[in-house]
Amino acid sequence: MVKTTRNKTYDTSSATVVKHITHSVFGDPAGFEEIVFLTPEGDYFLYGNGGEASPYPTEKITGLSKASAKKWLAEH
Repeated sequence: MVKTTRNKTYDTSSATVVKHITHSVFGDPAGFEEIVFLTPEGDYFLYGNGGEASPYPTEKITGLSKASAKKWLAEH
């Protein structure tokens, strides 16, 4: 998945996975996955995808500051 914001492009195929977590099991409408990526330019982003009753009923990419990424990683 690729998302372009004002001045950054986040691409899951060219970024490095830092951490991947899943909530529940595949097929659960409330289940979802979250993956923190690091781009070659040193930017972090969060990819989320899940079932229709999850926080990610459609694929979503959110840019993260370095501090936010560290906080997310510490909490998960």
